Amino acid sequence: MTDKINATIITDTLEKIVERVGDPTELVYKRLFALHPELEPMFVMDKNGAARGHMLSEALDGIVDFVGERNYSDNLIRSEIVNHANLGVPPEIFATFYNVVAATFKDALGEDWTDEMETAWSGVLDELTATVEERV
Repeated sequence: MTDKINATIITDTLEKIVERVGDPTELVYKRLFALHPELEPMFVMDKNGAARGHMLSEALDGIVDFVGERNYSDNLIRSEIVNHANLGVPPEIFATFYNVVAATFKDALGEDWTDEMETAWSGVLDELTATVEERV
């Protein structure tokens, strides 16, 4: 389970991203669609990016809970795996989203991405992936 130090590093990373790029939604989905172009047509009705922004916000809130109290993130992951499967998104691509978020943040922060961030995010991504795999 994630420790308090890593939780602090994850939340600090999120704050730094907002300071650096503002809303990271466009950057995250650009990377996601580059890796999985088959997902982009699913957002054809999302003309202004509001659905993508909402989804990223939910994912980030889930990460904060996941590294913190875990009041709801396990149930969020479980329900979103089902929701996304019903939309045709396989569970392994659902898990990939978290990796896309971390890689996008790493690129956006550039030289400000620290070894501590790398360690914390790698640990959280491993835990998230295991949690997704348990739910499948």
